[in-house]
Amino acid sequence: MTSGIEKFNMDYFSLKGKVAIITGANQGLGMGYATAFAKAGADLLIPHLTDDIAEVKELVEKEGRKVVFIQGDVTKEEHRKDIVDTCMKEFGRIDILVNNAGIGRFHDFLDYPDSFYQSVMEVNLNAVYYLSHAVAQVMKEQRSGKIINIGSALSYTADKKCPPYVVAKHGIIGLTRTFANELGEFNIQTNAISPGFLVTEVNAAISNDQVFYDKINSRIPAGRWGDPEDLMGTVVFLASKASDYINGWSISVDGGFTTTL
Repeated sequence: MTSGIEKFNMDYFSLKGKVAIITGANQGLGMGYATAFAKAGADLLIPHLTDDIAEVKELVEKEGRKVVFIQGDVTKEEHRKDIVDTCMKEFGRIDILVNNAGIGRFHDFLDYPDSFYQSVMEVNLNAVYYLSHAVAQVMKEQRSGKIINIGSALSYTADKKCPPYVVAKHGIIGLTRTFANELGEFNIQTNAISPGFLVTEVNAAISNDQVFYDKINSRIPAGRWGDPEDLMGTVVFLASKASDYINGWSISVDGGFTTTL
């Protein structure tokens, strides 16, 4: 009984020698995930739509890690294939996938544009399914892998003016549990992180609204909105050997916000 206990050490949290794909890692939370992985020892492939890659490139290379960028749209099949093929060509393996890319489009429900609904669902849910499916083929052959999906506080509740976002984030929890059941036998663990309200450039419109900020802040037991660094330890943990027996679950990193709902 003591042999496993004696084997445990802090290297269980290391990502040295690992290769990770992180979508949407050239800004916001994704940049935090990329930096955390680099600090933990992983090399990275980052798919991106826009050209603003200089900052994350500097952050990763500062840690002495290799980062490869590929411009593409995760909602397109040919681009998803390019992502997997490029990672295998550059690194020869895929150990971790973080499905971070996401968008939000806000409008009143009764006249919510169909184009908004479709675009949010394509990025926030469908692309997660299809890219995970493609990457899982590689992980199955390796007999190891970690898939980390990004949920939200809205994975457990709802709000106005963002119907597809709520639907997609609820769906992320379903996908996470489905992947855990389907892929667990191949030593692939799938889990999710559900962030709460964070101060980021992407959220500037709401975090700079003092009335809204104070309203939300009053419901967070931690007494503050989160920062990207609050998620960095969690994402490294879920990508590491230390989480090998956790499969199909979501960790809320929200200062306790969802406990008040």
